[in-house]
Amino acid sequence: MSTTIAARVPSGSFFDLTRSDPELTRLREEGAESVLPFALMGRILRSDTPYAEHARTLRSEQLTVAGTTFGWFDAELPREIADDVNLTNYRIVEHTDERRAALTAALDRLSLVHPEGFERMREFVRGMLWVGLKPGVPISSLTSSSDPALPYVIVFSDKARHHIPPNTVSPEPSPLFLAENLLHEGTHQSIALHIHQHQVFADGYSSATSPKIEIAWRAGQGVTRNQSWEIDRAFHATCVYNQLLRFRRTELDRDDLTANERASFRSAYDEGLPAARYLMRELEILGAHFTPHGVDLLTGLRQQIDQL
Repeated sequence: MSTTIAARVPSGSFFDLTRSDPELTRLREEGAESVLPFALMGRILRSDTPYAEHARTLRSEQLTVAGTTFGWFDAELPREIADDVNLTNYRIVEHTDERRAALTAALDRLSLVHPEGFERMREFVRGMLWVGLKPGVPISSLTSSSDPALPYVIVFSDKARHHIPPNTVSPEPSPLFLAENLLHEGTHQSIALHIHQHQVFADGYSSATSPKIEIAWRAGQGVTRNQSWEIDRAFHATCVYNQLLRFRRTELDRDDLTANERASFRSAYDEGLPAARYLMRELEILGAHFTPHGVDLLTGLRQQIDQL
């Protein structure tokens, strides 16, 4: 499967955590590799907040799957970081044997059944935050998320074992659903990196003034911003759908799914395919808001979605 968005971090680029850079070099020499993404965060946000130093209070349990080590963060999430990645309502949940087994099984599934998806995770994910709502917070929990301000780090909750966004909810947990949500966020991270490194949108484009694309399947969610999307958000979503529909198709072609897993992936696939085609069409109509490089990306995306 070819990919529209680059599947590698360019050597020597801003996002290359091994490059020669005074702060990154110091952190590596001090054995603080797990906080390297937080050092980039300050530069992306143009903030003087020492995010990397705050992140040192986090412990990082190492999970190694298929020769790749991922950091699973523990301890309290520093307020200075939570405030700037919209996690003020969340806390890091306890590392239990059940969660550890589920996370390991999900990563194993990606490595064994979806090797290209696992390569995307290997390249664009270093740290993982398993979170839950703080007591008394009266909102619905996220399933999974990531923030372009914090590269290489993805966030998910217990819901990620039950929920295939936007609308498929399983009464039974499955590491396969968690695997999809991990890939979902790893893909978002790869797209954010690509947009940061390349000019995808035309001069003058702004999310604040972007034309909106109506999202009919989110109409019942009650959150206004989910019912119409900016062009950049729709572009992200279409790229993600392109990856996840292939993930679901691969799972549906296998014979080791439970009846519940199969029904859930079938429902998610049947709902996701028309959504991806709709978004693709709307983005092409709004092609004037993309650079020539962005138009090339849309062309590649169209070719891939037509194959689904």
